[in-house]
Amino acid sequence: MGTQKHRYRVNLSEQMAHCEANYARLLKLMPTFDECEHWHYDVQAGSQTWQIHLRVTERAPYTTTLEVCQQDTLHHWGSSPTLQVRLYHDARMAEVVSCQGHRRVLPRYDYPNRQMYQQDEKAQFNRFLSDWLSHSLAHGQSRSRVSQSSGT
Repeated sequence: MGTQKHRYRVNLSEQMAHCEANYARLLKLMPTFDECEHWHYDVQAGSQTWQIHLRVTERAPYTTTLEVCQQDTLHHWGSSPTLQVRLYHDARMAEVVSCQGHRRVLPRYDYPNRQMYQQDEKAQFNRFLSDWLSHSLAHGQSRSRVSQSSGT
């Protein structure tokens, strides 16, 4: 008896639920969304405190692109995550479009592949963003607001 390999299928309803929840979480973290380009939070994680930075990188009539990054004192363990997140205002959804140089993340990858991406790489990025934002909302404290135009 041979084992049959099942092809990964995107769970669209789960993916949409994460994107809708991430949109709502991001708007809670950016209460001055229309007036500001940057938000900074100190987030407690056990005995460590790290910072989360949200920065608008592009505004369009129906979408906004953000850079979401973490800065901490543990850089000797490697670089902190940086995500590019696109907000779709008409659909009220936010999805990860890039992570740490992974440009144009696809919904599904064949496995194995040259980059060794997991079959559900995009879903993993969106779940990570979900966990990250939930933790930031629960344990974050706003720092001083930085208001700048996107051109500076």
